[in-house]
Amino acid sequence: MKCSINELITKEEINVTDGARLGFVSDVEIDLSDGRLTAIIVPGAYRMMGFLGREDDIVIKWENIKKIGDDIIIIDSLK
Repeated sequence: MKCSINELITKEEINVTDGARLGFVSDVEIDLSDGRLTAIIVPGAYRMMGFLGREDDIVIKWENIKKIGDDIIIIDSLK
């Protein structure tokens, strides 16, 4: 299966452990030595309706991704 970064950003992340909706991919981490995608990044939630900025970004390591579907990415915890 192939997927472009543009396709990744349209998918929402769901944590299978607690059913939490984490948001949409905003960035990715790539290991430049071998070209592997090592993590996807989801922006942190807004604090106080955005007046106090955002929480830290959520970095989801590749090994925590269980399934990439048509509309969502299923992850298992955020270790």
